[in-house]
Amino acid sequence: MKKAVLLTAFLLRLFQPDARSQTVNAAPFVIPGLREWQGSTGQFTLLPSSAIVLEPGSAQALSGTARILQQDLQQLTNGLAFPVKTGTPANGDIFLSLHKTDTSLGKEGYLINSTPHALHIAAPETRGVFWGTRTLLQVLEHDSLHAHFPCGEAKDYPRYEVRGFVLDVGRKFFSMDFLRQYVKFMSYYKMNDFHIHLNDNGFYKLFGNNWDSTYAAFRLQSDFYPTLTARDGSYTKQEFRELQALATSYGVNIVPEIDVPAHSLAFSKLRPEIGSKKYGMDHLDLDNPVTYQVIDSVFMEYLSGPNPVFTGPDVHIGTDEYAKEAAEQFRAFIDHYIRLVEGYGKKARIWGSLTHAKGNTPVKVKDVTINAWYNGYADPVEMAKLGYNMISTPDSWLYIVPAAGYYYDYLNLKTLYNKWEPVQVNSIRFKDGDPHIKGGSFAVWNDRVGNGITEKDVHDRVFPAMQVLAQKMWKGADSTQSYAAFAARAAGTGEGPGANMRGKLQGKNGLVLQYQPGKPVAKDNAGARAKAVKTAGTTTRKDGLHFNGGRSFVQMPVPEIGYGYTVSFSIKPAAGNIPNAVLFRSPHAVVKLRQQQTGKIGFSREGYDYAFDYVVPENKWTQLAISGDHKGTRLYADGKLVQSLQGKKIGIAGKKDSMLIVQTLFFPLQYIGDTTHAFKGAIKDLQVWNSADKIK
Repeated sequence: MKKAVLLTAFLLRLFQPDARSQTVNAAPFVIPGLREWQGSTGQFTLLPSSAIVLEPGSAQALSGTARILQQDLQQLTNGLAFPVKTGTPANGDIFLSLHKTDTSLGKEGYLINSTPHALHIAAPETRGVFWGTRTLLQVLEHDSLHAHFPCGEAKDYPRYEVRGFVLDVGRKFFSMDFLRQYVKFMSYYKMNDFHIHLNDNGFYKLFGNNWDSTYAAFRLQSDFYPTLTARDGSYTKQEFRELQALATSYGVNIVPEIDVPAHSLAFSKLRPEIGSKKYGMDHLDLDNPVTYQVIDSVFMEYLSGPNPVFTGPDVHIGTDEYAKEAAEQFRAFIDHYIRLVEGYGKKARIWGSLTHAKGNTPVKVKDVTINAWYNGYADPVEMAKLGYNMISTPDSWLYIVPAAGYYYDYLNLKTLYNKWEPVQVNSIRFKDGDPHIKGGSFAVWNDRVGNGITEKDVHDRVFPAMQVLAQKMWKGADSTQSYAAFAARAAGTGEGPGANMRGKLQGKNGLVLQYQPGKPVAKDNAGARAKAVKTAGTTTRKDGLHFNGGRSFVQMPVPEIGYGYTVSFSIKPAAGNIPNAVLFRSPHAVVKLRQQQTGKIGFSREGYDYAFDYVVPENKWTQLAISGDHKGTRLYADGKLVQSLQGKKIGIAGKKDSMLIVQTLFFPLQYIGDTTHAFKGAIKDLQVWNSADKIK
């Protein structure tokens, strides 16, 4: 019934006369911006009868792109299904084709020709057509009806070949679901290189100067060395193959990194004899032949056989920050593993450190790409003279280290927008078009192991950076649009159809959801009212909704709300609630009436448990509000601030340093109560606001 009402409203609005001026259309706003645009008048309109039509000679090659576009349009238009056909486009159709003869667009460029009758996306290669569909989707996202594209011709192509992002999953585990969502998110912004740093370790000094207790992890399933695989989070081989297959279908190259011979404590914990007694156990002993035997086996496990785990064209072998005194051994090690991965048909990427590790031992240059991150380790001018390809990954511009107090917590986006693009490698700027600079990549490094940072916190930092850096790596500088203007328009562009990793909800006057027993849930951001999806084990009474413990819940129409929220409710707990009794739950977090054995209200997410210094009184009504942003989480009782969980620091044994503990919360809304451990008591007057600290 709901879908029928939405469709009727869509059709009524769609066919109203268009009062817009028939002036020449300006270029539509997309991220990254179009390289070339020739506007005409009028607009293409997506109709309920529209189809995605494939040119017959291109149908097989473009079928995957068409299916993804079909799914995305269905998400964007509240369930309208656009069939995929082969043949000639009719009125309102989207036409996809390959034109191999147009080589001026390169491997990723595309053309869009939009008329009032049809919209045509063409490119020499499949990936170019796919990028054209991302442009189409972004323009439709900005249109109030998700139906219009301005008439005109776009010719779009990237300024840089590699447009990347590096994620350290070694020191902080990210779920496979997160990685899969990130493939789609990056693709939405035409970012084509996802570098996954699969192993690393914490800092020795943060773990009492004890290598045995220092955190280390390797995130892939290993059959050669089963105990190598991290126990607190890992990916099966098949999961990783499927991630790469998904990425390929979305135009993204997954670059797996096994980081050796430094940052390698996970391997020396597996085989202590290969750890360096001279430089520290996070360094491999490069004079020990067993080191080569073990690391050869690790790489071969993922590269060899008829069904290798690493399926893409590039493999990163690490090679960074090793002891300078062992430069010759280090150079020999780099050369060995470049040649090993090349022996399996891959191209090698390295961090390099070849300026730091000067020596006479030759290191292969041809077809090898360096992530140029710190000029003291690999001076980019020297690397260019040697002939290396480079991906600009400058730490002084592009390193996010969450809540660490050094590098960037959030990147300086205005400066990046105005001054940076990949030819800038820290303080050195190459000439535009220098062939050694293949592109750029920004990075998240999770140096502070155990500091409370979550996937949601990382995404909060990455999202705005992805928008700005996509712009700078595809289009480059744009003198026609200030950063303020770009940021204002970028705020209306999300993560892709159906995606809401930021948990953003919109509502009338800031109220996005409210619930009273026996009354509808107001879900204003959808423009409709919807009842709670499901209830179990609850009783509706005049004074509120009563929960009986155990399986006792109300399932809500939204899963969570992201930073910048206030959730208020009145609660009357019964006597005798058990530890960990649940008030609210979602897949990413849980709010508890009694946090573990403390008896106090608190929350848990991603293995971290927090408690406010407050016990909710039994058998009486209390009005509570929990408010959160990217800095922390606050509890109010009866309109007064009880406690702010923000800015907590813990000392590091034997050091003057300290570590900030992040105490943020994406508020869970999927269930009031729980499917297994609900609290006992009553709730009423639930209101969810998309503004922080909205206290009555």
